Amino acid sequence: MATQMTATAQRGSTFLHVAIALQTLTIFLQAVSAGLLLTSSYGEVLHSVGARVMYGASMLYLLAAVLAWKPGGGSPRPVWHASGFLVLASVQVVLGIAHVPSLHLPLGVLMFGLSVLALARR
Repeated sequence: MATQMTATAQRGSTFLHVAIALQTLTIFLQAVSAGLLLTSSYGEVLHSVGARVMYGASMLYLLAAVLAWKPGGGSPRPVWHASGFLVLASVQVVLGIAHVPSLHLPLGVLMFGLSVLALARR
């Protein structure tokens, strides 16, 4: 029984690590597509699609945090971090749609830094 719980906890932790890495990568790619937004005709499409993928990655991070916590018996702290990140991602999307770059860009930088920090903590 203890071995099964350990294996479940390890799978949950691995899934959580992969989800954070995916989120970090998608945020980085959003920065790249933001640069393309300024320099090419297809940058807006890439940034728009990337926003949806980044938001999905944030939801996946929350799902992974819940799965690592509940059945695996881990700490609920990653759930709070992932929930906060989903709130930041929601604000980021709203600011992007509203075309408020003075807040959208710094929030993107903050989100990337927080995601790298979360990845480093794993």
